[in-house]
Amino acid sequence: MSKALEQNLQLIIEKGQILALDGILHGIEKEGLRADAHGSISQTGHPASLGAALTHSHITTDYSEALLEFITPAFPKSAEALEFLQQLHAYAYQHLGDEELWNASMPCHIDNEEAIQIARFGSSNVGRLKYIYRVGLEHRYGKMMQTIAGIHYNFSLPESLWPVLRELQGSQKSLQAFRSSGYFKLIRNFRRSSWLLLYLFGASPALSASFMRGRKHDLEQWDEETLYRPYATSLRMSDLGYSNKAQSALSICFNHLDSYIHSLTEAINTTYPPYEKIGVKTEQGYNQLNNNVLQIENEYYSDIRPKRVALSGEKPVHALLERGVEYIEVRNTDINPLLPVGIDQQQADFLDAFLVTCLLSDPSDVDNHECELINQNNNLVVNQGRAPGLMLTKDNQPISVPEWGSQILSDIRKTAAVLDQVSGDSRYSDAVNAQQAKLDDPALTPSAQILEQMKSSGLSYEAFILQQSRQHRETITRTGLDAEQQQYLDNLGLSSIAEQQQIEMSDTIDFDTYLANYLAQ
Repeated sequence: MSKALEQNLQLIIEKGQILALDGILHGIEKEGLRADAHGSISQTGHPASLGAALTHSHITTDYSEALLEFITPAFPKSAEALEFLQQLHAYAYQHLGDEELWNASMPCHIDNEEAIQIARFGSSNVGRLKYIYRVGLEHRYGKMMQTIAGIHYNFSLPESLWPVLRELQGSQKSLQAFRSSGYFKLIRNFRRSSWLLLYLFGASPALSASFMRGRKHDLEQWDEETLYRPYATSLRMSDLGYSNKAQSALSICFNHLDSYIHSLTEAINTTYPPYEKIGVKTEQGYNQLNNNVLQIENEYYSDIRPKRVALSGEKPVHALLERGVEYIEVRNTDINPLLPVGIDQQQADFLDAFLVTCLLSDPSDVDNHECELINQNNNLVVNQGRAPGLMLTKDNQPISVPEWGSQILSDIRKTAAVLDQVSGDSRYSDAVNAQQAKLDDPALTPSAQILEQMKSSGLSYEAFILQQSRQHRETITRTGLDAEQQQYLDNLGLSSIAEQQQIEMSDTIDFDTYLANYLAQ
């Protein structure tokens, strides 16, 4: 990684373009289950006082009625996104009554799948499409997997940087093509090194035993209510979480935009025999949107995605094809139950330095063999990343976690030094140094700290996370909600309800026709 990175950083410095790195845009999406006062999944619908989940730009639902999702705008400072996220928490707490916002990735107590209510979005065609898509997920993977929550970190370079990079690298591509190829280079290098993020920030080493009820597993018993792996970092990202046989056979290519679109389009247009058996439509209604490997692009679970804001009714893959990549979405971030909103400033600063390093590093493609090694390394780290003597595979050679991690941090440190010049302080370098400490001492990782605090408190996973969630609610509520933000969110809630009603009144075609038109894009 080092050589290309050093050359690109040197070019930026020599050409006096360091300030072009200012203005990186950050957005955060955070999911969180609503749990009742006893720590079980909420049986109430999405609070109407929060607005309409279909049309609210900041507070919606993900898979189920109980799975809230907070979405910040894109801000030039990650601190602003974090502050907005905290304000969304403070606002939601006003409308939760005696319910809690479960501040962890692995879910609270769930008696059975019947306790998970699929999210509804009203009677409009677009609302029905969102609901039926989720019904399809139930038939394909079961509901339990869909209760896992996470944080998505959205990242884009300032538009002013792309012409600079294109000139520095002597590219003849159009600006749109150059930007898309740059983001895909970032994605390739992210995938090569993403195991390190799982080690440093993984925060799901344990889970409620109710999550695995009736399913075979090889987890260890912590207590009657808790399962865990002693050296796990992120069970959320293991095969207990987002994995399935149909998708494991997919070969989605992340090397270039055209190959990515081709492989994803093939998946959403190829029938899958087990899904054919489910059927699309019966007398009782729709079972799924179609019987293909993927109903829509969003069904593909990956730890990073190229993204482009789609127009109303436009498929994401069509938006990418027409207008190129606009930003990337990092999806392997666990909710850290030790932090009030699950992520903090230091983690955001490190992610920025990590992602810029990926952008400016080795441009080579990832071949099938390297792709297999990437998956193997990730699986080892999520399940036993803190195990003494654990060896990963780099360039077909065994290497320890601390050694390889330190090599990656050595590169990121160079980027951090440049970003520090932009910010006028040392916070990026400080963030890198804090991660080096976790490589030197695994006990400092969130996954280790969570298990240690569970042990010292004598609490089960469910009791510990419920306790943490209540403490964070108190902390955030004490901080309070800005009056202007309160008014903004009050107004947005009301306008979102009116907007949903308008959409429902505006439909001019039946749902079957709407669905056929949507899938035909």
